[in-house]
Amino acid sequence: MGTYIPNSEQEKQELLNACGFENYAAMFADIPESVLLKDGLNLPEGMAELSVKRRMEDLAGQNKVYRHIFRGAGAYNHYIPSAVKAITSKEEFVTAYTPYQAEISQGILQAVFEFQTMICELTGMDVANASVYDGATAAAEAVAMCHERKRANTVYVAQTVNPQVIEVIKTYCFGKDIEVKIVPVKDGATDMEALKQMIDKEASCFYLQQPNYYGNIEDAKALGEIAHSVKAKFIMGVNPIAAAVLQTPMEAGADIAVGEGQPLGLPLGFGGPYLGFMATTNKMMRKLPGRLVGQTVDVDGKRAFVLTLQAREQHIRREKASSNVCSNQQLCALTASVYMATMGTDGLQEAAKQCAAKAHYLAAKLQEAGLSLKYNQEYFHEFVTVADKKAQDILAKLDENGILGGLMLNEREILWCATEMNTKEEIDALAALVKEV
Repeated sequence: MGTYIPNSEQEKQELLNACGFENYAAMFADIPESVLLKDGLNLPEGMAELSVKRRMEDLAGQNKVYRHIFRGAGAYNHYIPSAVKAITSKEEFVTAYTPYQAEISQGILQAVFEFQTMICELTGMDVANASVYDGATAAAEAVAMCHERKRANTVYVAQTVNPQVIEVIKTYCFGKDIEVKIVPVKDGATDMEALKQMIDKEASCFYLQQPNYYGNIEDAKALGEIAHSVKAKFIMGVNPIAAAVLQTPMEAGADIAVGEGQPLGLPLGFGGPYLGFMATTNKMMRKLPGRLVGQTVDVDGKRAFVLTLQAREQHIRREKASSNVCSNQQLCALTASVYMATMGTDGLQEAAKQCAAKAHYLAAKLQEAGLSLKYNQEYFHEFVTVADKKAQDILAKLDENGILGGLMLNEREILWCATEMNTKEEIDALAALVKEV
């Protein structure tokens, strides 16, 4: 980047002299000779802009882009209204990061406040933060919220949670020497009797995913009551689209609700950037990590927005902090806000209903094609099938025809997903190909 820094050679020499060096070699004299680059970086020669453009287009052409997607497992293909991109790409909105002179950024603060409000409406909880990095981070941060220094802490996590989320929770807990116990699965849902036997008064929290990794709907309220019976906190990880029609975390008795915000207007994008949302009750508000925007009035009595409850942040009481997060995914949160506002309550519920209806139609067609459902459970828009043939053969056949099939769980099992993006014609064509195999 040196050629882009507008300092003349004379100015550079004056800077070196001011630092007490004759040249750059003297500045880096403490670096061992063995690691110094003597002949420059091994990079190709520069190219003209048009040549670079053509080269990048050739490389991009090697990617396989599926028009028909039947895979979820944590990232979902939903329709994003054109207004979302049009609004969030406006110059005054585009920001890569959270503002650190917050109160002069009233527009951004208001956008965060609206995001927090809509997340509270979606989850039923009392207060939400300005977002964290992704759904897995949100889950791990929620577990950290429940950690108490004056008592033994054990974290219980349902085996039906997304395996990647479980790994992130384990990583967070490893750093704090907190034990993580996995509650086994039974018939595609959390084994309630096993939880009753396992959990004790040393438990700090129990984490449940709703719908779970296999797409099944858990009895969240009953599982939460088991956690509360030993005074442990109950954390629910929720799919925000499913939350538009299912029982809210507040109705299920959750103390904390978290989730992956990618379905709220963010494209799949090869895995990111995504968005983690967190919401909780008034009782646990001061333990909520990251940024919180509040509404107040200025000296003239006009509405204004501020960062609030900063005493819980690590930069003020860091010796007592339970989190390192002090920023948020601002542009992603703005995108989620615009998506929710554009869709409205009716739009979100319609998207959820279409997801469920098309998933059940897909399941019926796949059964006609020769597959069987693994679990006899209520499900939202994902489900697991079992095949007599190798799952890889089925997915390879679909791939040949431009269809991204479900996620292969093992040699015979596939986790399928349908959203409002999948048409009846697509589903019929997929089922016909599966039947061939």
